[in-house]
Amino acid sequence: MRHLSAPASRRTVLALFGAALAATPPLNPPYATASVRAIGLDDPAKKEIAMRLVSSAENSSLDWKAQYPYIEDIGDGRGYTAGIIGFCSGTGDMLDLVELYTDRKPGNVLARYLPALREVDGSDSHDGLDPGFPGDWRRAARDAEFRRAQDDERDRVYFGPAVRQGKADGLRVLGQFAYYDAIVMHGDGGDPLSFRNIRERALRTAKPPARGGDEVTYLDAFLDARVWAMKQEEAHSDTSRVDTAQRVFLRRRNLDLNPPLDWKVYGDSYHIG
Repeated sequence: MRHLSAPASRRTVLALFGAALAATPPLNPPYATASVRAIGLDDPAKKEIAMRLVSSAENSSLDWKAQYPYIEDIGDGRGYTAGIIGFCSGTGDMLDLVELYTDRKPGNVLARYLPALREVDGSDSHDGLDPGFPGDWRRAARDAEFRRAQDDERDRVYFGPAVRQGKADGLRVLGQFAYYDAIVMHGDGGDPLSFRNIRERALRTAKPPARGGDEVTYLDAFLDARVWAMKQEEAHSDTSRVDTAQRVFLRRRNLDLNPPLDWKVYGDSYHIG
């Protein structure tokens, strides 16, 4: 079950991320070695860790695969929040997901809600969705095609852009994850609290490795900017997913997110061995 103070995703307007991956300067042991610097968050083992870390914050559980049928209105002004990454009826990404699912499987149980999803986009309204939509979402989640659609939209809208930008900035796994978690919460649109503007705020005070900066110093600046953005909205004001999770890994110089990992979110403790 998603923690009631956990944030939901926003309408995302994707930008194309270019630039080549720059080499990162070596750090001191115990975590930095030449053999692991090339591993990114898109490595299957690291991606699994990323999914579990985000699920601890979004769903208060490490079992991210159990979240496909999740759906509720958490009262944050974004309507229904659902699925493995917090797709929202009021922010457009849920609409995109159901459109993709319907393109792949016409006549599915959610297809009839597309007109309503278009109408409520940008609001917290349930008009045209109640009372049947939550139950039908859970039914759809039994379908492997719908679960694949959730995976694909997560990667297209959130995971892929975060990893590409992280690599372009010369960041290792932790930095790429910090970008991913920020896009999940804030989206990558043009508003002042979006991921791209959080990153721009960080760039005012520190340079990423691709621009000759120190990776730890830059990530500290990025997390400072992320916390600032979170505190601008009541629904995001609990910053423990940064303070007692990502900052913990950064203080330990675990820039590759190598297990064992121990962290807390909303006061709950988690461990990956």
